[in-house]
Amino acid sequence: MKNIHVLAIPYPAQGHVMPLLEAARCFTSNGLKVTFVNTDFTHKRVMMSAGANIDCPSDLMHMVSIPDGMEPCDDRNDLGKLTKSMFQLMPAKLEELINDINKNDDEKITCIVADYCMGWVLRVARKMGIRLALFCPSSAAVLALSMSVQKLIDDEIINNSGVPLKDQMVQLSASMPLMDPANFVWACVGDSVTNQIIFEYLILEVKKAAEAADHIICNSTMELETGAFTLFPKMLPIGPLLATNRSTRQVGHFWNEDTTCLTWLDQQPVGSVIYVAFGSFTIFDQHQFEELALALEDTKKPFLWVVRPGPSGSMDYIFPSGYLDRIGTRGKLVSWAPQQEVLNHPSVACFMSHCGWNSTMEGVSNGVPFVCWPYFADQFFNKTYICDIWKTGLGLNKDETGIVTRGEITSKLEQLLSNIMIKENALSWQEKVMDCVGAGHSLNQNLNKFIDWVREGNDHAQVQETCK
Repeated sequence: MKNIHVLAIPYPAQGHVMPLLEAARCFTSNGLKVTFVNTDFTHKRVMMSAGANIDCPSDLMHMVSIPDGMEPCDDRNDLGKLTKSMFQLMPAKLEELINDINKNDDEKITCIVADYCMGWVLRVARKMGIRLALFCPSSAAVLALSMSVQKLIDDEIINNSGVPLKDQMVQLSASMPLMDPANFVWACVGDSVTNQIIFEYLILEVKKAAEAADHIICNSTMELETGAFTLFPKMLPIGPLLATNRSTRQVGHFWNEDTTCLTWLDQQPVGSVIYVAFGSFTIFDQHQFEELALALEDTKKPFLWVVRPGPSGSMDYIFPSGYLDRIGTRGKLVSWAPQQEVLNHPSVACFMSHCGWNSTMEGVSNGVPFVCWPYFADQFFNKTYICDIWKTGLGLNKDETGIVTRGEITSKLEQLLSNIMIKENALSWQEKVMDCVGAGHSLNQNLNKFIDWVREGNDHAQVQETCK
């Protein structure tokens, strides 16, 4: 009897690995075998972290890796270089891996579930005759934007290199939020060279893969993004994935979680703590770091602040003189936090966030208001959802020098924490989103629909083998 065998491959970034691993755990809980393919560099980080315990049967989840084409000392935060390197080397390496797996007739790959940012996988799937599904770890609206590239070019919103041509807000449809072309996901990743590489090697490949894929599954909900799912009904919402396994620890972290912050939270009053975390990519200069530090001190409120270590593993920032002594136990600093558990803690009052999609979904799923501080890529659009559509948070504004000042930060925190309407909106959206998770509801139904499709493909393959 052949196993139903899925190969899953994420883009090598924290916010992509974690949700696809959650989806893979859902697959294994339904009896599917999963080979999860990270890059060598990412695989090492995941397996060395506390998140390496993936909490599913070892015979159903196999963690493997292939090279990304970069040298060990190369900077993988250079997304242009990383994306181009992967595009050039990884297709051949993935094909080699699949051929090796398929030597065992009972283990042959039934389908590939690829992160939509790994659109090049389409070439491998077509060449090897394997069905392809795309996984969207970001908002459905961002995927819809990538699928609308040709229309944006035809309408002269962008040129053939993805560069914005008009300084005006645009809508993909009347039911979707306004978008600023300057903040299109490929237009605000880095310098102009990096942006063009991302557009050519990633976004254009996304469009091809999305059109050709048999299924597209998204870590989102119809309730949150009705307009995007209506515009492209091929996209199937199966989120929020990170809210489906509250009884188990999240998997796929690149750093070890510091769980001492949970004990510290237990000692704080209900609804009193400012939680501050900016994901795995955000970088501040020293001046901006100091402004944030002093603002948190000025609030006189307890705060939990995730200060991520630098590439060397050590702290890249210097705190203001005497800072740690002044804040004492009122501030808790950690290098990485168990975020789902933190946001679900009754002591947390609000979430100062970079607005990455995982963080956005976790905040919404836990009814926590946001202070929005996007850094790059899709985060600016996610802020639009939070502040303008769902009305569950407030944004921060930079001064004329490009700095978010301590006064701006403390002012927005004060406004947010005193705004009853925002808190009520956050709780209302929490109820709507979490209603999708229960048995018999949309998440469960859509996930079952997708798994049934995977099984049907396996049955078809077995019939073909029998008829040979």
